[in-house]
Amino acid sequence: MKGHLHLTCSLGANGESYLREQSFRAPLHLSKPHHDGGALVVNIVNPTAGIFDDDEIDLNITVESQASLVLTTPSSGRVYRSRSGLDARVNQELKVAAGSFLEFYPEPFIPHAGARYHQRNTLRVAETGSLIFFEWLSPGRVASGESFLYEELCWDTDVILADKVIARERYTLNPKDESLNSLNAVFENAHYLGCFVIGTFAFPQDEIEALGGDDVYIGAGPLVAGGWTIKAICRDSLHARKTLSTLRTILYQAMKKEAPTLGRF
Repeated sequence: MKGHLHLTCSLGANGESYLREQSFRAPLHLSKPHHDGGALVVNIVNPTAGIFDDDEIDLNITVESQASLVLTTPSSGRVYRSRSGLDARVNQELKVAAGSFLEFYPEPFIPHAGARYHQRNTLRVAETGSLIFFEWLSPGRVASGESFLYEELCWDTDVILADKVIARERYTLNPKDESLNSLNAVFENAHYLGCFVIGTFAFPQDEIEALGGDDVYIGAGPLVAGGWTIKAICRDSLHARKTLSTLRTILYQAMKKEAPTLGRF
């Protein structure tokens, strides 16, 4: 199956953001967008069970000048066992114009036993644009005894600010080698949280690092220009959700923005 989601968000004459263009094809769908906190909130829905080997999904999101868009998902994403030996593939390209804002906040990604998955993220931000990009990777279906039993997960991320690459992240997770050591060395069923933040504001590093403790390992640091990255490893899904929710609140407060309600907190 080859699915796609193409969105262009613009600022209307009434000062509210709206979807100027939209196109989607199964397995993706959109719920009805709504306004909250000065942004347009759009839920990306997958009404199917998840994605399978050799499925390919393309997301192409553009936020035009002065517009504000929040993308979220109402439920977890899932990738199932690869029966053909091929990967399921998701390609995400997010483009944020000058003076605009985009938040991407998905629910956890759950890889089933035997799954193969490759995700490519390209995050393009103009000089005065702002971005908060979250990721949440679970160890699998823990309640079913499927913790770190996927075949292989590959993540490629490029962050580009004003045509300059300021971050390039590549990692492959495979239970058959040492690539999982950093995830499960401390917590048996560790959840991974990642975040890239772009913008011109005082980064609240002390507040973020204060979220760490016995159940959460978290760190943050600057990119080569104009942004920061945040990484966390959490004991379980409850600590991951609490950490992500609090982190989101801290970032919005630092950016002096009202955090739109996502309906899950």
